[in-house]
Amino acid sequence: MDSGYVLLIIGMGLVTFLPRAIPLTVLQGIKFPPFLQEVLKNVPYAILGALIFPGIFFIDGENVLLGIIGAFGAFALAFSGANVIVVVIGSIILLSAVSALI
Repeated sequence: MDSGYVLLIIGMGLVTFLPRAIPLTVLQGIKFPPFLQEVLKNVPYAILGALIFPGIFFIDGENVLLGIIGAFGAFALAFSGANVIVVVIGSIILLSAVSALI
């Protein structure tokens, strides 16, 4: 393996590790105000929404309706209390059925 690849892998490892390790070590033992704690609790959900939401509109370049139908199906299953695996498989089945009809 070329030494450039080894340096690239080490660099990618550091770039992945440092943003996780620094807050864990530097902020350990610091007590945040309750308002900031509530805001930080919602960050993972906001990031997850930001990652998933664009995919709804770009699932099929020609037919945006498929993404919207799949999203509504997934939301309905999720709000009914279904397991994550059931939500994913259910939305895949729904999109397969709808795309077969279109």
